[in-house]
Amino acid sequence: MFDVIPGMISLFSFELSVADLFIFFLVAVFIGMSKTGVHGMGMMAVPLLASVFGGQLSSGIMLPILCMADILGVVYYHRHAEWKYLRKLFPWAVTGTILGTIVGKNIPDDVFRLIMAVTIILIVVIMIWLEHGRKEDVPDSPWFAGLAGTTGGFTSMVGNLAGSVMAVYFLSMRLPKNVFIGTTAWFFMVMNLFKVPFHVWSWHTITWNSLLLDLMTLPAIGLGAYIGVVIVKHLKDKTYRWFIKGMTVLAAVLMLLR
Repeated sequence: MFDVIPGMISLFSFELSVADLFIFFLVAVFIGMSKTGVHGMGMMAVPLLASVFGGQLSSGIMLPILCMADILGVVYYHRHAEWKYLRKLFPWAVTGTILGTIVGKNIPDDVFRLIMAVTIILIVVIMIWLEHGRKEDVPDSPWFAGLAGTTGGFTSMVGNLAGSVMAVYFLSMRLPKNVFIGTTAWFFMVMNLFKVPFHVWSWHTITWNSLLLDLMTLPAIGLGAYIGVVIVKHLKDKTYRWFIKGMTVLAAVLMLLR
């Protein structure tokens, strides 16, 4: 279970360097922060974990960490959720997840990173455009929810990057800070749990060994969740919106440089 090889540490069949372990636990802190409101940190975690485990495998290793962190986010912000938006999104997100499961098997790591980086950049452009538009110009319609839900489900399955997609949708709805966090918390808890069987039986990226490795991150997730709560409490709604956009851009840059 635990073996030390010169320069490497063996944990549950994974051979990791000290630097790899540092990144792994840092990712858990970032994910904990993202689930209590600092959403851009979750997008930054994706390229960091991919640098250690590769694209598809890192997606499966990250999922149980996300699920554990989702529970903390829902417990703290559940009362702020706006369910009328979630009811519109869930059926489309399920469709996108299934499509992502089928397509994701055949995407090489380098193509995966390029697609995700370009997607994030385009999403940031749309975010900024919507921010400066009038409320009546925002596409609050079934087709927009369908597009956001399907794209969110697809990018969530392929690379755990639906945070940027759903940020566009919920920010375009002009949701207040706490409602934004509570609604996204419920969305991702439901969708991440829905993805687990696909990772276990279709992609085979979640195993007993990877799950045991993920369980080691619980203290780091808790620390990140606490840091996230503290940060969000001190941000006004307008500052919070721009903070999300800035972190999203940084995540895209990190992925392009990878």
